[in-house]
Amino acid sequence: MNSPQPLRILLIDKDPERASQVCQALRYEGHEVIRQRPDATGLTAAVARDQPDMVIIDMDSPDRDTLENMSTLNTHAPRPIVFFADQPGDRATIHAAVKAGVSAYVVDGIQPERVRSIIDSAVAQFESFQALRAELEETRSALEDRKVIEKAKGLIMRHENCDEETAYRMLRSSAMEHSERLAVMAGRVVTLLERRSQGSVGSIRKAS
Repeated sequence: MNSPQPLRILLIDKDPERASQVCQALRYEGHEVIRQRPDATGLTAAVARDQPDMVIIDMDSPDRDTLENMSTLNTHAPRPIVFFADQPGDRATIHAAVKAGVSAYVVDGIQPERVRSIIDSAVAQFESFQALRAELEETRSALEDRKVIEKAKGLIMRHENCDEETAYRMLRSSAMEHSERLAVMAGRVVTLLERRSQGSVGSIRKAS
């Protein structure tokens, strides 16, 4: 998603006159408002149905229900969210909106001459955040993999009465034999050996 490519936009605004002005400003920049809704109720379902590239919310200030719906969307179907507030918000309100997934929080409503820069900024901010989220998830996943591999090695060492290097070779050999990622096989080994911790245990190949 890279602006200034035309975007399909879901607009949330209960004021018909204000919504008309927003639509006009967006169309002028080549974007399409595919649907207008009066509030953010059921926002995630609406996004799943209409598949917009961006969500624009235009209201006085974000209320609790709107914040909750934006947060749910950001968790399950993240999109750039631009919030046009007609009233200045305090720091806590703006912080809550950003935490809920708002990519751009704009005070004093929409101004036609600023639409392009606001949307470009929102898209860039969203993509930067998603890249960071993916990086953090990759790091978290790698740490979890390492933890389960270390646990599997420890269990193998205890049950097979072998050293760490031998345990790792056994684990790696079993993973290769069954065409599994090392961490996946480690998880199976942990499950198997923990279940049999009170009895005799044979080869870790039984983990398959």
